[in-house]
Amino acid sequence: MFDISDMPIESLRSEERLMMPGQLLARGVCRHLASHGFSVIEEFTPERGKRLDVMALGPKGQLWVIECKSSRVDFTSDAKWPGYLEWGDRYFWAVDQDFPTELLPDDTGLILADGYDAEILRMGPETRLAGARRNAVIRRFAAHAARRLQALRDPEAGLEG
Repeated sequence: MFDISDMPIESLRSEERLMMPGQLLARGVCRHLASHGFSVIEEFTPERGKRLDVMALGPKGQLWVIECKSSRVDFTSDAKWPGYLEWGDRYFWAVDQDFPTELLPDDTGLILADGYDAEILRMGPETRLAGARRNAVIRRFAAHAARRLQALRDPEAGLEG
């Protein structure tokens, strides 16, 4: 992996300068999972009031939820993450190499990431979703992905989300 924190800001591409640290982590996670056959969506909303940093649909239908934490404060100020467990078969934290990983619960997955790639250090336990919930999540995932793609093709249509 490549650590961008040591790079002078001038050497970063313009889109990287605009990205928040958590967004850079999400990009690295998405690149890594996509290289293993996963389809990924950043900022996926499984229901009103919840926003998952990364939702991944695996080649065998597995659903993974990944929350990206860029600092101790980012982690300690997030009390809503337990509500995300019910949306995937596995739950992961994605952090950078400087994150104090001892803060993270041992019974969750751990991904080390940067803006370019990631590595799964610890698999979270698998808790398979019930069939009806899985079907609903996959359908919402597909609809969300289709709206995002259409929004890229026709930004004025107001279909993002």
